[in-house]
Amino acid sequence: MKNKSINFRDRISSLALLSFSIFSCLGVCEVAIRIKNSPMNNYDVEMWRYSNTLKKRSDDDLLDFEHERSKSAKLQNVDIRLNNYGMRGAFIEEQFDGRRILFLGGSITLGWGVEEESTMTRQLDLMLKQGNTKDVQVLNAGVGNYNAARYTRRFFKDLIPLKPTDIVINYFLRDAENLLATKPNPILSNSQLALTLWILQQRLFNQTGENSLEDHYRRVYSDESVGLMKMKASIKKLSSYAKQNNIRLYLLMTPDIHNLVDYKFSYIHDIIRQMSKKHSIIFVDSLPVFRGIEFNKLYAMQGDPHPNRLGHKLLAETIYPLITSY
Repeated sequence: MKNKSINFRDRISSLALLSFSIFSCLGVCEVAIRIKNSPMNNYDVEMWRYSNTLKKRSDDDLLDFEHERSKSAKLQNVDIRLNNYGMRGAFIEEQFDGRRILFLGGSITLGWGVEEESTMTRQLDLMLKQGNTKDVQVLNAGVGNYNAARYTRRFFKDLIPLKPTDIVINYFLRDAENLLATKPNPILSNSQLALTLWILQQRLFNQTGENSLEDHYRRVYSDESVGLMKMKASIKKLSSYAKQNNIRLYLLMTPDIHNLVDYKFSYIHDIIRQMSKKHSIIFVDSLPVFRGIEFNKLYAMQGDPHPNRLGHKLLAETIYPLITSY
């Protein structure tokens, strides 16, 4: 009996030592990963930090998450401040007597990786003021990882009280994807090591490239695509609301910037152009001003598919003539 008791204690001690060693190693790896990523030059980790610092769970399953209000963070070496409506920029009053132009969209609209003063909305605001357009306000309601169904839902949920005179849908190819509510994962939410291993696994077993991107968008814009149907229904609803409330509604089409020399997605631009025409939405395509520009001149950071300040300048210059013609 005594020998059995000793063997049991030895096993417990060995297990405890093994557990301590494993957790110590994991802790050291976690610290090392965080030190490595401290320069904020890892796109995936910065997106992870964005979710942890500036987003919160939404009580609306379609939205899944929302921006925090009146909060800011430095992400990818860029300061992002969210105002009292959870929009990028300074505090805004609900009432405004002038022309209020509201931009809806995802992370490109938000200006991921771009300083606030260089975003398309701030550049457009400055252009309008320099053009003697008085009493104008351009608002940025972009939220990362939002598609058309989400950013239109957010408008009806939170932004109607702002009473915009103009709404610009900053449409990107991903806006017709079918995004489902996610389940919180406490390990991935709190560990950069776990995130890094998960990303590595995804890249090893779900390799992506230009051809797979083409296949992905073919599925997204196929006739049986659920995401496409949701997108069209959302845009139709927003269009009906705009007509009923005398709001000028525009759609600014933004291309995928991975390959603008041999661009593969013009057919998607045609789909969105026809949809806009059907719903009497003022359509403008920025592809002609982007076409031919090399990817490394446009990305916000290496490995980041979001357009930089040059890309935002081109978007502002594309929509400016239409805004000033109404």
